[in-house]
Amino acid sequence: MDSAAAISLCPSTPGWNLDRPFLTGQFYQETKITPGTTEYKGVSADSSSGADKAVGCYHATIQELIVIDDLLSTLIGIEGRYISIKKVRGKEDDITFQVDASMDLALQEFAKRLFPLCESYILINQFVETRSQFKTGLVNHAFAAALRALLLDYQAMVAQLEHQFRLGKLSIQGLWFYCQPMMGSMQALCMVVKKAAANNCVGSAVLNLLQSQAKAMAGDHVVRSLLEKMSQSASTAYLGILERWVYEGVIDDPYGEFFIAENKSLQKESLTQDYDAKYWQQRYSLKDEIPSFLANAAETILITGKYLNVMRECGHSIQIPVAEKSKLTSAGSNHHYLECIKSAYDFASGELLNLVKNKYDLMGKLQSIKHYLLLDQGDFLVHFMDTAREELMKKPDEISVEKLQSLLDLALRSTAAGADPCHEDLLCCVETTTLLKRLSTLKDLEISRSAPDSNDLEEPMSITGLETFSLNYKVRWPLSLVISRKALTKYQLIFRFLFHCKHVDRQLSGAWQVHQGLRKLDMQGTTVSVSSLLCRNMLKFINSLLHYLTFEASFTPSQGTAVPMLVCYVCLSLVLEPNWHVMLSRLQTAKSIDEVIQYHDFFLDKCLRECVLLSPALLKKVERLKLICLQYAAAMQRLITSSLDTTDNDTLSNDSPSIEKYKNLKLRTPYQMRRLAPENVTVLESVLKFEKEFSFELHSLGPILSSGSRAEPYLTHLAQWILGVGKDQ
Repeated sequence: MDSAAAISLCPSTPGWNLDRPFLTGQFYQETKITPGTTEYKGVSADSSSGADKAVGCYHATIQELIVIDDLLSTLIGIEGRYISIKKVRGKEDDITFQVDASMDLALQEFAKRLFPLCESYILINQFVETRSQFKTGLVNHAFAAALRALLLDYQAMVAQLEHQFRLGKLSIQGLWFYCQPMMGSMQALCMVVKKAAANNCVGSAVLNLLQSQAKAMAGDHVVRSLLEKMSQSASTAYLGILERWVYEGVIDDPYGEFFIAENKSLQKESLTQDYDAKYWQQRYSLKDEIPSFLANAAETILITGKYLNVMRECGHSIQIPVAEKSKLTSAGSNHHYLECIKSAYDFASGELLNLVKNKYDLMGKLQSIKHYLLLDQGDFLVHFMDTAREELMKKPDEISVEKLQSLLDLALRSTAAGADPCHEDLLCCVETTTLLKRLSTLKDLEISRSAPDSNDLEEPMSITGLETFSLNYKVRWPLSLVISRKALTKYQLIFRFLFHCKHVDRQLSGAWQVHQGLRKLDMQGTTVSVSSLLCRNMLKFINSLLHYLTFEASFTPSQGTAVPMLVCYVCLSLVLEPNWHVMLSRLQTAKSIDEVIQYHDFFLDKCLRECVLLSPALLKKVERLKLICLQYAAAMQRLITSSLDTTDNDTLSNDSPSIEKYKNLKLRTPYQMRRLAPENVTVLESVLKFEKEFSFELHSLGPILSSGSRAEPYLTHLAQWILGVGKDQ
């Protein structure tokens, strides 16, 4: 460092002479010639004769004065005549000092004692210059400013020592005495800046470095206090960023120093479009480097800002009363900043929860979804299935979704659902795969991790809209935080399962009406009796399943009972209704939107599991049983009616079986009964075949339910209902 650079660092303080000799290369020493007399000899640093003369050529007293003058220069990073400063190229923190070999050994020893202080000043000053640059960040700027203020005090101390030296009152021992107290502090700061420079620390890393060094100096109160003061000064800018985040939900971080990262590529619209949307989890996230004094409150800080950000996205004005004493202006040992953070969190959490519940009516939306997707109110569904039956029997790619939507709107307006203000948010959709295949594609569900047999996942040759129909629901921000695409997909999985069970129930009810019509015509016989008993058992199975699953379960018909198309219902659910009430009670006590999301997701996952949708082996068995029921219902209506006369066949249409169709049939004569015997044998064989398949599949559920009930107690209730089918026949 040249003289001009050194002069620029010197403060304009009283008693500080910018023209002092050691900066201009000229000093005057007082040398005793004889007792009582003195002689002042001028030595010029620019003199060629002086420059070549070794310091050892001077008297010991002169040497001391020369060394003191050189050391005063070296203390502020300027080389002396006989003390040089060497830096290794490429290693800015590697500094060595060299003294004239002819110097008195005692003076050399004193000089070497002061070299660590000189080195500390040079490295700290170098750090201040580099870290004051624009790109190094606000924390480094604040830290450098605090160091610069310290260096000014240090330079003032050196100036005072020089003043004493000019007055002839400073010896080499005195210089060491006055410099020694600053050694520990300067070396501690030097260690910090060396580590900060080596690791290119910015933001939180700088604060953590200062904190750790302060703790390491617990035995030295002065040094520790200095480092804590530096940490407090450096954290001021950081806490300014923190203030805006916890009070406004805004990240004002031009240099990327804050411990919360923002991923702007994640948009809130993805919550309603993407099943795997990561907006809420990853739009704002914690970085690895967190200031140690904020580590315990990091999650709270993150959540507080996220809540405020949601309210800003909704256009909701945020009025946080921030008294001057509550501002995060310091991170002192009294932990007052933690109280400020806790207060900000409580405000943001309560404000957002009230906004979602009151203004956006979260509970009303959930209740509406319960009506439609969980079949809480099934009257609209009966009307819809009657009118849309023909369209739903087509292949998925042949179905007109627009036509289904119009039929759904008609069903909603024609039933009690029309009074629901949210019914217009209900939409029709048709999937392209079966329920089991769709479940296997959702990687976060347990069923996708069970590695099912690939043959079991093959799509049937012909699937219809009855297997793939589903409902969708329009959800807007900020309710999409709770009712996201993932949550809606889980609702749809449950709906598809319930909808298909309802379809099976309707088909079996139609087959039951055929049997009842034949009974009224006194055409019971062996075939009809066996088929009637099988149909009753199938109805009992599907009704028991619906009883276990839904908010409503139909009565199982007793022998000889006619089942109307619109069956009676009782509220005896073992899955959806109890879990729904548990969720509602939890939502009433929730204190944050994250708790609401957690309780809602837990409800859906528990319903999926208890609806056997996450048990591949059990679900396949249930689907197989439903398929047998559908095949039986279709076959029986076809086989029984085909065994009648051609004239009678024209009367018995399959489209809408009803007892009224059998009123025109006459009782069979013995001749007619003998003529129909071969056909009855064929029908009986088909019935017995269906009975055998149904009984085998039903009984095979026993081991599965028994083994699973140990880990999943709810399977015990399912077994009690389903495995009782046929025991009372």
